[in-house]
Amino acid sequence: MAYVIGLIVVACIVIALEYRIRKPDQIVLFEGRDGRLGIRKFRFYPRHFSLPISRTVHSSMLTVEASAKGNLDVRVKISVAVAASLEHLTVLIRVGGWSMSAVGHAAKELEVLLQSYIKEFAEQREIEELSSEKLSHYLNERSHETRTMLGLEIISLAVLSLEPVNAQIADALRQREQARILEHTEKLNQEARIAAAKARLKADEEISALENELELRKNELKMMQFEKETALADARAEHELRLNRMRLEFDAEELRMLKENPELLLLTPQAARLAEASQSLKNARTIVSLGPADAQGSDLLGMFQSVIKDALEGYLVRKK
Repeated sequence: MAYVIGLIVVACIVIALEYRIRKPDQIVLFEGRDGRLGIRKFRFYPRHFSLPISRTVHSSMLTVEASAKGNLDVRVKISVAVAASLEHLTVLIRVGGWSMSAVGHAAKELEVLLQSYIKEFAEQREIEELSSEKLSHYLNERSHETRTMLGLEIISLAVLSLEPVNAQIADALRQREQARILEHTEKLNQEARIAAAKARLKADEEISALENELELRKNELKMMQFEKETALADARAEHELRLNRMRLEFDAEELRMLKENPELLLLTPQAARLAEASQSLKNARTIVSLGPADAQGSDLLGMFQSVIKDALEGYLVRKK
């Protein structure tokens, strides 16, 4: 019984000394029978047969001096952040070794690789062609090789600065860049002025077109109004013409009746006015008088007597 208890105590001590609890930010590796690396997924792992690697991101700052064409020195500062690539753990162990700091060792190799990339980029270009943007684009394109070469995943890679070592060259480049920016700004201002002028011209053209269309519309309305007024005037003229024709026809019929019946002259307003006029003559005695003694008083009276006489004679003739 004591022997069994001793074995249990020894086993507990061995387990307590050998097994560790895997932390959430760790990757626990082990080597299989075929020599391949595997990842332990259990919470506990044997520490002598496993390798815990941190999954945290490793960041570093790097300053590199390179030479552009013409042996003009430039100083480049970059920042890089890396982490272990789960797809290339074998490469990571081969580069960083079977160690908990394998990611740090591989990051050192990455710094050397980045230095070679920066120097290669600078040597192929003139100093005026160098820029942080171009270098960052170049490094990001080449950094994809680090997965298969170093077993690292680049989280971020940024070029902080790129400037010539010679102060005079740096100042000349700054002045050149300032002049380029001012020129670009002036170009943008002129383009903005041109665009504004074009917009005003287009607006004026549209306003003129609308005003012209409005004027044409007004002219059309005036023409329509004129046509209506002309048609109304024509209708009035035709109406007046018809009335005049009716009056003429009436007067012609009246004259025909008076010609056929002279006695009707006594009933006309003209005869009444003629009689009234005869009364106003000097020595006038009566309106109607057939005696020749008073015929010499006035030509108007004689005319009236003649009309009356002719009317009576015509009447007596028709009666016989």
